[in-house]
Amino acid sequence: MRDHTDNHVNPADSLADQEQAQRPTSLTERVQALRLPEQLPARSFGIQWVPWALCLVLTCISAALGFRAFGTTSGDASAPKVDPAAVAQATRPVPAGAPGYVVLESKGYIIPVHQIQVSPKVSGMVMKLNFEEGKHVTKGEILAELETVDYQADRDHARSQLNSNWQRFLELYTGSRPEEIKQAKAELEENDAQREQLYLDWKRSLTLNRQALAQRDYEAAYGSYKMMERKVERMRQAYELMLIGPRVEKIDAAWHDVLQADADLAKAQWRLENCIVRAPIAGTILTKKAEEGNIVNPIAFNISASLCEMADLSDLEVDMNIQERDVATVFKGQKCQIRSEAFPDREYTGFVSRLMPIADRAKGAVPVRVKVNVAKEEEGSYLKPDMSVLVRFLKK
Repeated sequence: MRDHTDNHVNPADSLADQEQAQRPTSLTERVQALRLPEQLPARSFGIQWVPWALCLVLTCISAALGFRAFGTTSGDASAPKVDPAAVAQATRPVPAGAPGYVVLESKGYIIPVHQIQVSPKVSGMVMKLNFEEGKHVTKGEILAELETVDYQADRDHARSQLNSNWQRFLELYTGSRPEEIKQAKAELEENDAQREQLYLDWKRSLTLNRQALAQRDYEAAYGSYKMMERKVERMRQAYELMLIGPRVEKIDAAWHDVLQADADLAKAQWRLENCIVRAPIAGTILTKKAEEGNIVNPIAFNISASLCEMADLSDLEVDMNIQERDVATVFKGQKCQIRSEAFPDREYTGFVSRLMPIADRAKGAVPVRVKVNVAKEEEGSYLKPDMSVLVRFLKK
């Protein structure tokens, strides 16, 4: 009998023998085993039509929603109608070279056209300030008051001097009073009578014997007569001058003294009035440079010379530098569009007010000023000095 154990085959051994028999033995067979089969197994038909079905469903849904929206819009009578031609015209870009076309863009900074440094015309201590930064003031409004002690005293002294000179002029211009003329005439007549008496005394001494009258007495009588005669003559001339009046040159000199005193008074009054500092224009206070108690002097170097700086913020322009290669596209009067970086949604119009006559060698540019049109009610609200803006230069 055969042993049954010999005929029994192990399943694991048989699988190993099959794999060993199917494994390629040579290099050529190994390369051929790596190639893909020429025909792939066909996919099932049910999987291929699923994407197409999804696309069809989405198309139907979109068409239904669009039809519903169109029907709702056409049925609403209050809905605004859109003009396709107007939309096309609004969205159409400006062609190059046409009016309104932007030929250049450049950055600049807002500056006031006229920025004023307010300084007192006289020196003194600041007693009162009536402004702060950002305050809008009108022309002639009181900004500050200075100490007035010295200027008040100078004004009073000049006024007194004027009154004194005026009275002196009136005295010369009107001449002597009638009472003074009568007094001079009476003195003249009195001295003339004394002269006659001395003349008689002298004549009497001549008739006397020279032996009876001393020589000294004779000479004294003659001298007294001559002295009185000269005095009478002098008083007669004074009386005539009193009747004529003072000389014209003397009256003119007195009148010029009056004019000089009047000028001194006007100067003292001017200094006193300028102790009150007023706003030279209507505008906004930009900076404050003094406080109460400070001493200001407009002609000193080591003392504050100004009170504040102010400007009209409705009169603004843009300070900018245009490169030399682009300056040919900029001309005086050119229209511009201005937008600030702080408020980009607000656009302002303007024009080139002037091109500076000298270029900046270091920057290779020409300074340009662009005038900005700002409404009076927007003064100081959006555009402020030294703010940066973008300027677009338009073709004429």
